[in-house]
Amino acid sequence: MNKVCVVGVGSWGSALALALCKNGYKVDMWTRDENQAKEINTTRENSRFLPGIIFPKEITVSTDLESVIKDSKIVVLAVPSQAVRSVSKNIKPFIKDNQIIVDVAKGLERETGLRLSDVVKSELPNNEYVTLSGPSHAEEVSRFMPTTLVAASPNLEVAEVVQDAFMSPVLRVYTNPDIIGVELGGALKNIIAFGAGMCDGLGYGDNAKAALMTRGITEIGRLGVAMGANVTTFTGLSGIGDLIVTCTSMHSRNRRAGILMGQGKTLEETLDEVKMVVEGIVATEVAYKVGKKLNIDLPITNAIYSVLYEGANTEETVKNLMTRNKKNEMEEVVNNGFVHN
Repeated sequence: MNKVCVVGVGSWGSALALALCKNGYKVDMWTRDENQAKEINTTRENSRFLPGIIFPKEITVSTDLESVIKDSKIVVLAVPSQAVRSVSKNIKPFIKDNQIIVDVAKGLERETGLRLSDVVKSELPNNEYVTLSGPSHAEEVSRFMPTTLVAASPNLEVAEVVQDAFMSPVLRVYTNPDIIGVELGGALKNIIAFGAGMCDGLGYGDNAKAALMTRGITEIGRLGVAMGANVTTFTGLSGIGDLIVTCTSMHSRNRRAGILMGQGKTLEETLDEVKMVVEGIVATEVAYKVGKKLNIDLPITNAIYSVLYEGANTEETVKNLMTRNKKNEMEEVVNNGFVHN
């Protein structure tokens, strides 16, 4: 039986461990929390992140990072985006060059603005790297509900190895060489989902959310192309697909956080209530700074930044978005690369 490991025992890492186990892999998971490891190994349940889901005996959880990584064909990094660098450093003494790193976090590094592939490569330059992304909630994947993902790597053979590992009758995996676009789609959609939640919290309707999502994918594409992505990627699963699922589902912690702030809660109160990492909050800060540096027009990102980091009033912010200078939609689409002359 082939062995893979999952570093991180949150909801998404746990769901992917279940998917890999169902595909016949022996899965070792790592957590720094001894109580969490003991609970899953004893009760076979991750009550904090996936209550009610039973873990098969082929999945074991350990606090010993070296033993988890040893002999694993694939090393899945399933930690929050801001922990990817520290975890990559921690596994460096144990990793072998022939092990494939699969990162499933969606974000940008706060201090550097780097995509996560660049973060990992700076720490583990000798390992092949794949980003696994797409419209996927852990709550559904853990229950083996039909889901599609994208394995992104400029090395097609390595992407296909990961595709084969995860592919099943309920988990369809595509490959994509545009790792920049796939990573940015996954990171930037969290900003728009936070905004969609704010719309819900303010009591706005479907019209506002449809507009936000549509203009949001345009904004993601605009910044993504400026950062080196292929614009076509944003029309696929890791672009519009991930945007739809994150903006419309209550499984989305970014949307839930936006709802709470739209209802008038402070950022601190919001994070206390959500009780999980809200990647869109850091992504907003990073995208705002990158947009300024590259001189890219990001009205939605800038508006959400003003609410999160400058104390702007949410209703007034929406009004300001609605009353900006008039524009021609098709001119914008052509100029931003979604349509080529």
